[in-house]
Amino acid sequence: MPLLQLRDLIPYPSGDNATDTLINGVHFNRTALDHYNYTIYDNGTISNKSRCYLIFGKYQPTMLSNGSWINGTSCYVPYYGIGTRAKVGISFATLFTVSIIFTLINLRKHGRQFLREEKRFRIVGRRWQWYWMLFAAACGMISTITGIDVDRTYLTSISIVLQCFFYVLMLPASLAMVWEATRHWGSWQERQICDRDPFLLPEDDKRAKTEFYLPLIFYFFAWFNFFMTIPRSWTNIEYQRSDWQQAHYAEKTATDGRFKTGTIIAVIAWGVIIFSLHHSLHHYRPRPTTPGVLARINSFCVHCPTALFLAIIILAFRLVYDIAAAWVWDVSLLNKDVDPAWPFGLGYAPIVLLLVIFNIAGYIHENEDRIIIEQRRQRDQAADAGLGLVKKPSWWRKYNGAGLTPEQRLRALAEEGPGAGAGGVTTTSTNVELGPVQSQPPTVGTGVVRNRSRGRSPNDRAQNGADANPFRDPSPTSSRPGTAGMRQNSDQASVISGTTLGIESAPPQRVRSMLDV
Repeated sequence: MPLLQLRDLIPYPSGDNATDTLINGVHFNRTALDHYNYTIYDNGTISNKSRCYLIFGKYQPTMLSNGSWINGTSCYVPYYGIGTRAKVGISFATLFTVSIIFTLINLRKHGRQFLREEKRFRIVGRRWQWYWMLFAAACGMISTITGIDVDRTYLTSISIVLQCFFYVLMLPASLAMVWEATRHWGSWQERQICDRDPFLLPEDDKRAKTEFYLPLIFYFFAWFNFFMTIPRSWTNIEYQRSDWQQAHYAEKTATDGRFKTGTIIAVIAWGVIIFSLHHSLHHYRPRPTTPGVLARINSFCVHCPTALFLAIIILAFRLVYDIAAAWVWDVSLLNKDVDPAWPFGLGYAPIVLLLVIFNIAGYIHENEDRIIIEQRRQRDQAADAGLGLVKKPSWWRKYNGAGLTPEQRLRALAEEGPGAGAGGVTTTSTNVELGPVQSQPPTVGTGVVRNRSRGRSPNDRAQNGADANPFRDPSPTSSRPGTAGMRQNSDQASVISGTTLGIESAPPQRVRSMLDV
């Protein structure tokens, strides 16, 4: 029974007789207390390891002979008021909650798909950053809220375990958050290059193989950190009900080899993030034209995204604090009596800053599919300008019947043609492309037939181009075989139509083109 000796024991106070004891003004049967293994401690509690009750001040419970208690108050009741740890925790819990709302907005904005998904660039790749941000914010919110019970409970209980558990869980989530943001930035640069030239970056070169193995290496160390720090016994963290308990149980657990190894592995995963950023800058951004360290620094400052640079630096502060907490018990969040400035200033604050930076960057930047669409439009305009093509405005398509069904287009054409104003009946004079068309037939006996294809009389054409017509008969008065037949046919046509053509009186028609035939 070693746990019964974790706090300083005090003997039973004397009572009315040898089997009676007076505790806080209440008489107890000492034989019953011994039978149920109850012990009195110097912090004003009585416990048998299974049950614990307060026995000081206004707390005056009564125990029956069968072991049940009347008017008993648990040792883990919220006894104290809200302290500094709880007040600061409420503020940070509010920040984590608000960040979840903005993260969901950015997830919807950047996770929407406007182009066909490519096998090389999956849409889920640009969503993982926001998923990890939601997970890290949820862990931070739970951890800071449970810190309220750490300040209020009379004896340390499960509340400090919950706060420390979700606090430690934030580290691999934050590493994954920054990693996905860095990796996807490189993938986004590659996508823009491949959209301009699909064959410029092959998928089987050294660059592609490096990008294939980097996520595997990172998540190996990130999950290694998770398994070293999370799946373990957290019960010893509760034993902070006295200085002796803290020194022999809580402190040894918080500074053991597993926490130290986990922080070192987290630093290695952070180094993989830096290497990934260097790899993307080396392959997808312009290299410095002049040699030298200053030129490299200048190129890095110009081409490195500000959000990623700040995120990597801020994440380093969290790693430094976790390393210090794994060796120094006085600055660790697992210590119930720690100064809140250490865990909230170097533990929670860096995660909040990461969420704020990424949400601001997500608000500023546009959806990647929309950017690709705009880049393609600009390239098309540049290509059209090089070929001398001018794209018609939007109203041009509407004016020319874009969006109409074939039946509607035919109706529109029929309404614009001759005779459309009178339901298909020819009007008095309609101007068409071939010239004015008369609605009445020519007068009988005029001796002149108007050529409707040109709108001019045969006399006019004879005066303008008689000598240049290769089809003109060089001897109009000469008779050729078939001439009489042609005249007979023309006379019959005139009789049928009821008009006199006057072939002999009119000059011969000169054909200038096939349209006059």
